[in-house]
Amino acid sequence: LPALFSEEIGVLIQVGAADVERVRQEFAAHGLGECVHDVGFPVEADAFEVCLGDGEDPIYREDLGVLEQAWSELSYRMADQRDDPDCAREEYETLADRADPGLTCRVPFEFGAPGHARDEPESTGDTGGPERTRGVPFDFGAPAVVDGRPPVAILREQGVNGQVEMAAAFDAAGCRSVDVTMTDLLAGRADLADFAGLAACGGFSYGDVLGAGAGWARTILFHDGLRRMFETFFARGETFALGVCNGCQMLSLLRELIPGAEGWPRFTHNRSGQFEARLSAVEILESTSVLLRGMEGARLPVPVAHGEGRAEFDDPADLARLIAAGRVSARFVDGRGAMAAAYPANPNGSPEGVTALSSADGRVTIMMPHPERVFRVVQLSWRPPEWEDREFSPWLKMFDNAKEFTT
Repeated sequence: LPALFSEEIGVLIQVGAADVERVRQEFAAHGLGECVHDVGFPVEADAFEVCLGDGEDPIYREDLGVLEQAWSELSYRMADQRDDPDCAREEYETLADRADPGLTCRVPFEFGAPGHARDEPESTGDTGGPERTRGVPFDFGAPAVVDGRPPVAILREQGVNGQVEMAAAFDAAGCRSVDVTMTDLLAGRADLADFAGLAACGGFSYGDVLGAGAGWARTILFHDGLRRMFETFFARGETFALGVCNGCQMLSLLRELIPGAEGWPRFTHNRSGQFEARLSAVEILESTSVLLRGMEGARLPVPVAHGEGRAEFDDPADLARLIAAGRVSARFVDGRGAMAAAYPANPNGSPEGVTALSSADGRVTIMMPHPERVFRVVQLSWRPPEWEDREFSPWLKMFDNAKEFTT
């Protein structure tokens, strides 16, 4: 017991069996040989055992799931009082499932070959963001495609903060990202007629005071000029639109202007009652979406960061109709690849794990997660080891699809 509960300063290190003697010699060379002691070794069983010596029967043994729950119980009790109690319980119960593999990936298409680099188009300015932030005014009357790069309006409103990463993703795919604010559209400095695509970005429009994305949507719905501009843009058969997070919430409320968006949900407060920022797993489903074409069956890690991401349908039967019509494009899944119903694998509580939808013709896609934040492998906080030597993640294909659709 004195050895187990010593409060002396120390450190626990784990080394391979073949390196133990070399490590001992290194400590001894620095006068610390007497401070090094064997305290344990890994075992096959998913358990923690304490023995008095090698070959002795354990004097203590417990499953790691039980110990982890004991360690986390205080946090669980606090979350039970502070957050949604069912979500707190579901997250606590996952600790006991030691067979859960955690985040897993499946990529049924080629992506970012080792050492892969894109040919960057020539530019007259800094490449650190959307075109207008480079100090060179953008000519909104320019042809639809310049030097092979279709112009994409990277749309933002007051409080939106994801425009630069969205622009970088489209630029990497060979599009020409252009910074467009709602003020530009209102003042006539920009017109969606000059763009092949539109990307409504993530953030906190109007600080979410008016409800996530609702104030942004109403700026369009209640202004005759903007309403006509957006309606005309969505009606053009050669255009595409992407809404992510706050932009997803906004576009979902414009469904009356978008052909084939009938039955789309609105997005309300997460079931947990908390802002959710975590790396989740989604499965790309077979759907009409032109942006997710060729990605069906993929299971990919992607960050989420939202307080109001739970899909809420006006008619509960709408979800079944959307699934049957191939207009549900992605869903949250657990580590085994099954549809995620429980928290935290399903971070917002959307039914059937729904987290991305598309219009009937697939030109408009809305999603809660942030693929634009992880189009490069290095941006992922976790990724499979076999991705380490690649520049771009599988999510870049989504932006490649946008470029291909416009050309």
